[in-house]
Amino acid sequence: MPLPTPNATATTFPDTPLEQAAYALAPRIQASSDTQAVSQWLSEYQASPQTWRTYRKEAERLLLWLGEQGLTLDRMRREHLARFEAFLGDPQPTDRWIGPPRPRAHPEWRPFRRPLTPASRRQSLVILQGLFSWLVEAGWVDHNPFRLMRDKRRRLDNRHEGIDRYLERPLWDWLWQWFNRPPAPEASARERFIWQRRRLIFGFAYLLAPRVSEMAAARMSDFTCREGRWWWRVVGKGDKLASIPVPPDMLALLGDWRVYLGLTALPEPDENGPVLRGLDGQRGLGDNQLYRLIKGSFGAAAQALEEGEGEPALARTLRMATPHWLRHTSITHQAQSGVELRYLARSARHSRLDTTARYLHAEAEEWHHQLRDHGVSLRSIPMSADVDGPESL
Repeated sequence: MPLPTPNATATTFPDTPLEQAAYALAPRIQASSDTQAVSQWLSEYQASPQTWRTYRKEAERLLLWLGEQGLTLDRMRREHLARFEAFLGDPQPTDRWIGPPRPRAHPEWRPFRRPLTPASRRQSLVILQGLFSWLVEAGWVDHNPFRLMRDKRRRLDNRHEGIDRYLERPLWDWLWQWFNRPPAPEASARERFIWQRRRLIFGFAYLLAPRVSEMAAARMSDFTCREGRWWWRVVGKGDKLASIPVPPDMLALLGDWRVYLGLTALPEPDENGPVLRGLDGQRGLGDNQLYRLIKGSFGAAAQALEEGEGEPALARTLRMATPHWLRHTSITHQAQSGVELRYLARSARHSRLDTTARYLHAEAEEWHHQLRDHGVSLRSIPMSADVDGPESL
């Protein structure tokens, strides 16, 4: 008898052992290809656009690699997983897999911008492990190769003792001062617009610790005043709504930006225009565009720091920085300024306090302070006949 299909019209569970076995093996989703099956998995994350894009990127890399190997998802075994993990760290040939950012429909679009770091490889495998778990439950594949990974817990643990991808305060202070240098008197209107917008972007990121997708989605009406206090309403990760206190400096930056746009200094409750805007002063910015603007600003600042200040090491840090470093920088500096953990967690919108606690570096500093007198004498002591040599040990 033919295997039951998802569109089967039978309304009763099959009775015979053969029918039951066939039913158990049938896919439980409407899909006729790996791509369609993965698309259905991705649809579970539609409420979180940033998560959806991240998961799509990792699943797409896997599907493209499988196609190159002549494999499908249900044929992927433990040895294939090991080869794929190595591929993530060194996609070859590079001209086929690696390239600069391009629109997805562009003929020069590539799945990678660079080989993945160990941390990024771990994150990729964590996501794909979840994909295979879902596909097993959906009946699309009959096993999850990740379950055969002997040291899976250690290798897929993407947690760290603390957050180190942030800008230390002296570097942030220099960067903010550099952003605040006014344009030259002969600067064009376009250059002035870009300067104002960049100040707002980096001020917004530092003062409110948003994710890139949250900044891109921010509307003027998300800034509201209640009983004389300003709040930023944001729908964040997991489709969770939160209200974050707006510091005076953020309100001043927003006011400067709005006045430059020809608006009143303070937002109106029914004003639904985007906060961050394109060069026409009207349309909003997409996540990818905002990401590139921030990365470009880091690059320009790095060049200025290297050429003007002679600080190549700090310039390298800025070139490595990603937009998400700004969120880490904000939370870390708030912690260093003495913001209590409970408020810090609410500003960061973490569901677990131990996630926020990774930003607390005061204990590490105190640990270093207390160990500074624990040392050895570095003064050279001449050997004498009375001093036993190593052979006496």
